[in-house]
Amino acid sequence: MFYPAIEIIGALASALIIWFGGGWTLQGTLTVGSLVAFLLYSQRFFRPISDMSEKFNVLQAAMASSERIFKLLDTPASIVSPAVSAGASKTLPSSGELRTTSRGPRQGHIVFDHVWFAYNDQDFVLRDVSFDVRPGERVGIVGATGAGKSTIINLLLRFYDVSRGRISIDGVDVREMPLPELRRLFSLVLQDVHLFTGTIADNIRLGDSAITDEQVETAAAAVHADSFIRQLKDGYRSHVAERGATLSVGQKQLLSFARALAFDPRILVLDEATSSVDTATELLIRDALHVLMAGRTTIAIAHRLSTIQDMDKILVLHKGELREAGSHQELLAARGIYFKLYQLQYKEQERSEPVTP
Repeated sequence: MFYPAIEIIGALASALIIWFGGGWTLQGTLTVGSLVAFLLYSQRFFRPISDMSEKFNVLQAAMASSERIFKLLDTPASIVSPAVSAGASKTLPSSGELRTTSRGPRQGHIVFDHVWFAYNDQDFVLRDVSFDVRPGERVGIVGATGAGKSTIINLLLRFYDVSRGRISIDGVDVREMPLPELRRLFSLVLQDVHLFTGTIADNIRLGDSAITDEQVETAAAAVHADSFIRQLKDGYRSHVAERGATLSVGQKQLLSFARALAFDPRILVLDEATSSVDTATELLIRDALHVLMAGRTTIAIAHRLSTIQDMDKILVLHKGELREAGSHQELLAARGIYFKLYQLQYKEQERSEPVTP
């Protein structure tokens, strides 16, 4: 109200000067120059007051925003690392230890054991979901919007705790693991890639000084990101604007793959990772995925079935329940929900293809 009030008062003052001054000018008691001078003086008088009122509005908005920020910071975290007594720590072997072993693929055994979950403790998003992902296995998750696909990732990374049931990794309940240790096992590639202000190399290593420049370049080359990085003026030292405004969607997605590979995770999670890129870039990413998924447990969420057809196992969620599980050919033969999804995506394409005699 302050700024509009000052503007109204200033306008009224100018109107009064014109009204009375105009009358005196017509009567010859005031010159036109004096009238214009008074009008300009009034505007100069109200200009700093208007500026102060505008700054006051900015201050009020900042105070309101600060109140919300401090309220968020003061909110206690509901998901915390467990309090572990001496000698009772349930930890997993480090990534370095896993890489030095020669007994088959690295670990990454994920078990969902009768998991139920509701965001508001009433409407369950997941209902009695149970499945087993073996070490090094590639699993795709499909389903309609709202079926609970992303919720599975949120529970696996323990952004939320399950309402009922249990989730374990290599035999250890995720609720019994320290949060930093749990989340260090994963590399998460999302559809919406977030890049930070800095260089290309900084966005790949994410502040981890243990990742050398050679590892950064090797990871970028493996996912075909080096082809556009080397075309930049400063290469890996090229500046990246906030949220990657200077890069295309496909380039940002390739950087996210390079970031995931550089950290060499035990478990790779892909959440619609190829749905925002063009066909040519998607072919590059598919080729890079074979390198990225080698020897790692992989969970891929996708709407486009073409991205998960070669997975070892596909899970079909429907209204929060695990309705089907199997390979691509097995699910097509079952003629269930997956078969209907396949028909919806490929029926029109098959109709448009010419029939050979």
